[in-house]
Amino acid sequence: MKIAILTGGFLPVLDGVTVGWFYRLQKLSEFGYEVLFLCPDYSDLEHLYPNWEDYVGNILPGIRVVGVASIPFIGVDFERNISQKSYPQILQELRQFQPDILHVEEPERLFIGSFKLFPGLDYSRQAKIPCVACFRTNFSEYLEDFFGFHPLVISGLQALLKKLLGIIYNRYDLTLVPSAITQQKLIKIGINNTRYADLNGFDFDRFDLSLRDLEFFQKNYNLPQADQQIKLVFVGRLTPDKGWNFTLSALPQILVNLGIETVALIIVGDGQMRAEIAQTLGQVTPHVHFLGRVSPENIPAVLLNSDIYVTTSEKENRSVTLIEALGAGLPAIAPKAGGVVQDIQIGWNGFLFDPQNTEQFSQALEKLVNDSDLRQEMGARSREYGAQFSWDHTVRNLVEQWQQQIQQY
Repeated sequence: MKIAILTGGFLPVLDGVTVGWFYRLQKLSEFGYEVLFLCPDYSDLEHLYPNWEDYVGNILPGIRVVGVASIPFIGVDFERNISQKSYPQILQELRQFQPDILHVEEPERLFIGSFKLFPGLDYSRQAKIPCVACFRTNFSEYLEDFFGFHPLVISGLQALLKKLLGIIYNRYDLTLVPSAITQQKLIKIGINNTRYADLNGFDFDRFDLSLRDLEFFQKNYNLPQADQQIKLVFVGRLTPDKGWNFTLSALPQILVNLGIETVALIIVGDGQMRAEIAQTLGQVTPHVHFLGRVSPENIPAVLLNSDIYVTTSEKENRSVTLIEALGAGLPAIAPKAGGVVQDIQIGWNGFLFDPQNTEQFSQALEKLVNDSDLRQEMGARSREYGAQFSWDHTVRNLVEQWQQQIQQY
């Protein structure tokens, strides 16, 4: 089977979607498939990503990654999206490759850059092959985070975007959704070709307990005191959509209540809010540590040597980072919103708090920080839960979806 994949992001940008695709490509190569992977060109961001060339060309047996003309994504300087100029190149690459199926990630994101309402669909109809879309990100929910419009304007724009999503996704042969909760949202807005599939995974074998080291942060980050503290780890973009405004309003007082010397904050990722986060939290505690963009190879060790995984994002679809944290044996704390609800069972492997509820957030943190036995019990159950999300399993699920579409076409 020859598979073409068109997407708005890939490594060296580090987030759940890009890292997930890297591991999927590894498995597709291992399984013997041919893949053409079309994504934005990151050469203009060499000052941020000096290793961008590692992720283009024939990166694995049978896997060819092509970077096409790109532009900044909705003003975010460290992310890219395909541009209008990229589309002739995309069509040329597809004609040369002649895939059996075309998989399009987040066509609405691609539309923002390319101005093609149904990206990839024109080629697939001409070539008479199935074209599958995948819904990853609730962009309509992000408007309030990135645009300072009046709430009524935001509400109107969200209604229009939801209508547009229905128009776009219903034109594809199938819309894959990796979250059962998100699938129900899509059905409500009129997308009638959805199918939930367990598509997110991680390499559990790389999360080996032997990576735990009582002096890990001293040896790797020159943070000896952190090894003695309870480490709250945050992983993801430092941007408004990840719930940082709530974190910055709620966390300072919580840290004071817990005891400044008790807790270390380990923040993995980068973004436009880094300076604000450093300033706000730095006024309360000296134990805020920014690790920056940690490579996927080093994420297991960071998580395995932390104590509690925290996210305040209310807009996740299905979080690969959360699944990795659970697989590392960490209890998790998250808002009762979005796809994280599917993976956190309250009191079993973590806690959920009502969105924007500082009191519940504080209570969850205090329980886990103050009770080491509870952390260990929940952590053991988290690891047991995470072990089921192997890439072998989830990539075979994805291949099965593709094969069904080819057979039905």
